Amino acid sequence: MSTVAKKTSWRDWLLTETPTSRGHARIASIYQAWLEFRSNPLAMCGLIILLTLVFIAIFAPFIAPHDPLVEKLSAHLTPPGKNGYLLGTDSHGRDIFSRLIYGSRITLYIVALVALIAPVVGLFVGTVAGYLGGWIDIVLMRLTDIFLAFPRLVLALAFVAAFGAGMENAILAISLTAWPPYARIARAETLTMRQSDYIHAIKLQGAGPLRIIVKHIWPLCLSSLVVRVTLDMAGIILTAAGLGFLGLGAEPQLPEWGAMIADGKNFIHDQWWMATIPGLAIFIVSLGFNLLGDGLRDVLDPKENDL
Repeated sequence: MSTVAKKTSWRDWLLTETPTSRGHARIASIYQAWLEFRSNPLAMCGLIILLTLVFIAIFAPFIAPHDPLVEKLSAHLTPPGKNGYLLGTDSHGRDIFSRLIYGSRITLYIVALVALIAPVVGLFVGTVAGYLGGWIDIVLMRLTDIFLAFPRLVLALAFVAAFGAGMENAILAISLTAWPPYARIARAETLTMRQSDYIHAIKLQGAGPLRIIVKHIWPLCLSSLVVRVTLDMAGIILTAAGLGFLGLGAEPQLPEWGAMIADGKNFIHDQWWMATIPGLAIFIVSLGFNLLGDGLRDVLDPKENDL
């Protein structure tokens, strides 16, 4: 069989409307979603930005020309492009380009941990409240309303003040402020599914509330949460940068982008690159997450596809 024929047969197998098994149907659905996602140039641009960020974070030791923590006072405040410093140096003589590269690791670390903690907490609270209802629903949703009543950065500052400064405490504080929207989404999804024939049939089979929530309601909520997580990443990055700017995030010597902006705020008029360059990095990564989230929403959100 020729290569063209193989490609054609694989494509036909993936695009078939009559899958032969559950696994075949799942693979075909993923492939069709990828084709729809790939047809959106802005979403692909966001994906490329984030893949580039991951690549830079993984290979930071090989890309960075200097040690991001080594101070060289004789080279302090060197303008971009001079003396071998592509993006210049800061007030301590540290290479901004190298610090920017290593800072991508801190950004991804914060984003990954918050994305693992906040949606899980929100999913649990929202599905339990929506499925059980009654006083449990009232208590959990009023607690959610209290968290939503405060701006995220202000609430994160309160938690950091209680826990103490540090990157791990900052991540915990951001996670505690990020879960309420996921709880709202999960509860709304659960309320629409709770009285469905599908759930009633599972109850008749003897399944208890915990099994129904975990095995049958959670999977149906995941697509909406994935979209929300991707769209929230920009806000999480900005909150983390805000805490770093205030000195409540990563340790001052670490190359965290918000802390880098804080270091450059006193030199903004003459040495503009110290604050501008990490600010641009935050902007580009936040834009990438937003573009990716919009593309995933078009693919995964059935309500959007019906419009």
